[in-house]
Amino acid sequence: MDHYKVLGLPRSASKEEIKEAFRKLAVKLHPDKHSHSPKAVRESTTLRFKQVSEAYQVLIDDRKRADYNFRSSRSHNYNANTSNYGHGYGYSATNYGGKYRRASSGGSGASSAFENVLRYVTTRAFLLNLSVAGAFLGGMVVVNRGWDALWKMHNAEKSFEETMRSLERSKVRKEKP
Repeated sequence: MDHYKVLGLPRSASKEEIKEAFRKLAVKLHPDKHSHSPKAVRESTTLRFKQVSEAYQVLIDDRKRADYNFRSSRSHNYNANTSNYGHGYGYSATNYGGKYRRASSGGSGASSAFENVLRYVTTRAFLLNLSVAGAFLGGMVVVNRGWDALWKMHNAEKSFEETMRSLERSKVRKEKP
């Protein structure tokens, strides 16, 4: 299902245009308005109302819209009878909130695993943790080099091992009367 077609909008529609299109269609298709209509009309308008609501929920949210645009641009396979799109992933108005489900068909295991890894490594939390870990490791390198520089400055031409051996010899000498 192409959400833009459901709302009758171009892909470049603004949030205000999306809201306005949804309001018009919601008033026109609301199930309460068709409660006294024949059963076929009621079912048809109820289904269309659900599709309009789903399209609105996706397109009004910036993250969901960007994800939808990305996936639908990769898959030129719009199916008006289902809300599945792009490499076997789908969503519905009830489960879209950031949680993906595998659709019943499409997509290979390798590509979906790659997509999952790619989705994880591009999350804000992962990138923040990665930058903190990088800063910590960089700090450790700086401190280690600083200690090495201090050691060389105070103990010219002596290695750490040589100094430790000389300390052990001095301890042994002190212990002997």
